[in-house]
Amino acid sequence: MTNSRIMASLTEKVGYGLGDMSSSMFWKVFSYYLPFFYSNIFGLSLVDAGVLVLVTRVWDALSDPMMGIVADRTSTRWGKYRPYLLWVAAPFSICGILLFTTPDWSYGAKLVWAYVTYILMMTVYTGINVPYGAMLGVISENSREKTVFSAYRMFFAYGGSFVALAVWEPLCDMFSDLFGLSLQSSWQMSMAVIAVACFVLFIGCFLFTREHLHTVSNVSIMRDFKALICNRPWWILVGAALCFNLFCTVRGATVAYFFADVIGPDANLCIFTLSFVFYSGLFLSIGEVANMAGVALTVPVSGALGKKSTFICVNVLLVILSVAFFYVPLTAGGYWWMLILQIAISLLTGMMSPLIWSMYADVSDYSELRYRTASTGLIFSSSSMAQKFGGAIGGAAVLWLLEMGGYSVNTGVADQQIVQPAGAIAWLWYLMTFIPAAISVLAVVIVWFYPLTTKRVDEMAVELKSLRADSDKDIPQQDEMTDYANTNS
Repeated sequence: MTNSRIMASLTEKVGYGLGDMSSSMFWKVFSYYLPFFYSNIFGLSLVDAGVLVLVTRVWDALSDPMMGIVADRTSTRWGKYRPYLLWVAAPFSICGILLFTTPDWSYGAKLVWAYVTYILMMTVYTGINVPYGAMLGVISENSREKTVFSAYRMFFAYGGSFVALAVWEPLCDMFSDLFGLSLQSSWQMSMAVIAVACFVLFIGCFLFTREHLHTVSNVSIMRDFKALICNRPWWILVGAALCFNLFCTVRGATVAYFFADVIGPDANLCIFTLSFVFYSGLFLSIGEVANMAGVALTVPVSGALGKKSTFICVNVLLVILSVAFFYVPLTAGGYWWMLILQIAISLLTGMMSPLIWSMYADVSDYSELRYRTASTGLIFSSSSMAQKFGGAIGGAAVLWLLEMGGYSVNTGVADQQIVQPAGAIAWLWYLMTFIPAAISVLAVVIVWFYPLTTKRVDEMAVELKSLRADSDKDIPQQDEMTDYANTNS
């Protein structure tokens, strides 16, 4: 493998951020509104919607390593990961529109349509997002600069999420009230607006970024997989990342239900003589602004505490704040406390996302150093895999727990208000508080055993620089089970 040591420009950092701005606009709408869409707009039962979310996202997660292997072995004049931003941008946007399309068919035919469009959307999402994520491993050779790139990425990701969540309900209302479209058509047209923006952003990411490290995977696919399976830091980080994404998905997928059935449509936030409607889009979009602020804190905090310690401290605080949310009363003053807790929780989760991506870059370096395999795409696909498994389990669990509590679904009629049973209301509270808190406790336990401390990462950087400098020489291929890392510690 060869490399060229070029410090990245501001344009490249902003350009790289545009890619996740696009992905996050889709992902947050999927995570927060798709379960509600399937049950209350599209017309599926909670059980069928839960199975649909679980099956399609499990397939999506399993396809990630396949895409990582393909991307690792791609070779073009644009690099091996970057060209997918150009090739898949249009299918990505089109599939998003199809996903939010409700055909006027029988229940069984609609269920088949939901499976086909969801699987297609998630496959295309994998085709563009896995190579995009893997670019972080080849965009710079410096671990701290990768953290900076990761921070730019997540700052723009949360910016895109903020835009999508802030405009989603107003767009749906505009197409429904102003243009007279049905509830189902208004959701479809709202997604069409988001999809066009996503296409433009991915093209911008392709135009403004470059791959500065040129790695070559010159070992077999089976060797790549064996190296991955033997990679202890990878297993630990996958578990920790799965917990983080499960935390976010459980809370996020519950919000639309929580506001519809616990808080209600007439809640207001009052300040001085002004009154603001307190609705799920406001709650979520303000959280995205706090996420962006959290991203800005990632580099200085992780630089001072180290990545592992930052991860642990953040999750401990998430436990405390999530439990506190349970005791907030349903009053005008309580709504303000809900918003304050949402800002604090989102500030912390904003720090987590770039931190995890940067830790995956360290795991990729560890794999290259120990196993002599440049499987960056395969390593980064595991992060996407953990994200999707978290989304699959979290989204399905929300729907099934609500079914267990006796939740009554809407029939897709606008302005219809249903009074939910006490069991459903109780589960909505647990899904916003104690269940996410328990997930964060598990994340702390898992990451406690993560071995790539700041000291070890700095040592690896020195060793990799020497290894890459000798890339024109024959590098002996050691057996996967040889503990190269220990012998060079």
